Amino acid sequence: MADSPLETLPGWASELLESARVARLGLLDDRDRPRVLPVTYAVAERAVWSAVDRKPKRGEPARVRYLKRSPGAALTVDRYDDDWSTLAWVQLLGDVEVLEADRAATGLEALAAKYEQYTEDPPPGPVLRLAPTRALCWRAEGYDRDPAPGERAQEQQR
Repeated sequence: MADSPLETLPGWASELLESARVARLGLLDDRDRPRVLPVTYAVAERAVWSAVDRKPKRGEPARVRYLKRSPGAALTVDRYDDDWSTLAWVQLLGDVEVLEADRAATGLEALAAKYEQYTEDPPPGPVLRLAPTRALCWRAEGYDRDPAPGERAQEQQR
């Protein structure tokens, strides 16, 4: 099996992806207009998982409707600081599969491990599974350490 884009990320980008508490999910609405939503998420088994939680909703959540219609999405996590030498971001591109909770045990377990709230009150779903087909990342030169020779070019090509 070919490497997942998650496995090709540099260490700093993997760490940012694992440790960030919120991501932005970019998708197209039912009129093909771009939408960006903040989401909780977890990484497990070569995918990124997010779930619809128990917050009050009227009917099927719009993001679920949109993704069923057009599954292409981008998930972005970033590090912002007023010290711009520490800026960084990771973006994963791919298709999202909408799963019922009983078919998404891996994702729900990963979410509960990351967010205590989900341990106490598991989300009913549906669960969103983003299978990345491409990973992009960037960091300011001052982020953590200087890149190894050639690494900066690799980061910008991802």
